[in-house]
Amino acid sequence: MEKTIQIFDKVFEKYLLKDDIQSRVVDIAKDIEDYAKDKELFFICILNGSFMFAADLFKAMNKIDIHISFVKLASYVGLQSTGKIISAIGLETSIKNKHIIVIEDIIETGKTLNYFVQSLKEQEPASIKICALLQKPVRLEHKEISADFLGFTIEERFIVGYGLDFNGKGRNLPDIYMLKES
Repeated sequence: MEKTIQIFDKVFEKYLLKDDIQSRVVDIAKDIEDYAKDKELFFICILNGSFMFAADLFKAMNKIDIHISFVKLASYVGLQSTGKIISAIGLETSIKNKHIIVIEDIIETGKTLNYFVQSLKEQEPASIKICALLQKPVRLEHKEISADFLGFTIEERFIVGYGLDFNGKGRNLPDIYMLKES
């Protein structure tokens, strides 16, 4: 089992193992099922990064009906966020009076999610909750944006794997790797 990988000129070290990720995903699925007892949920997955997390999460939820839609939002180029949110694919379904759970791979500054949640609120949903695999509290600029259902709190370093990429590479890795400190 490789402990480090190289993508372009960067070296990443193994950080979260696939078995630990899967175990936490199952726990989150149970928490969402408990929350959904008296609600019909509508999930909105933010592409591209959340696709693996969302797929595993949905497979682990078998006690509730799942309604899913996808949007594509992006703000990253290389290792840094540009600060500009690009919406390449939008929401095509009415969410008025629906209980929404937004599925995100990682919450860093919260800019992308804040932008997206504000646009959702304009459509008058019954509620909005956020489910994120990862959150970096050190970088969070929008304190009101926080995961209601959270996998892991992580430190401030760039990561790849399990849907997260570095310039298009590394999404397919089953484990999560963190940029190695020099």
